[in-house]
Amino acid sequence: MSELVEEFNGYRSKMNERMLEENQKLIKRVFSLDTIAFQEGHLPIKTKELLGLGNSLVLRCDDCVKYHLQACHQLGLSKDEVFEAMSISLLIGGTIVIPHLRRAFEFWDALENN
Repeated sequence: MSELVEEFNGYRSKMNERMLEENQKLIKRVFSLDTIAFQEGHLPIKTKELLGLGNSLVLRCDDCVKYHLQACHQLGLSKDEVFEAMSISLLIGGTIVIPHLRRAFEFWDALENN
């Protein structure tokens, strides 16, 4: 696995465990809601992940972008599908999204090179 992907996954897992060990009801409920929201429903999971990716880019959250890129990759979305979705996010979010798009392309490349 690419060092970039491994580092992201390791840190995310470690800190999620740390947060959840505090037994804070609200934190646990938000985590649960997030899990439920991305399950199959009226929208397919692939669509939900593309929506999550697009919103994360527009909101400029690099960790969220990486999370959703990895989910898209694991679900078998093509590079063309993912990059087209990110192009729409750039259009909606404006040029301020470009630095985050650079990091998104870098992370996708790392996922594909595993």
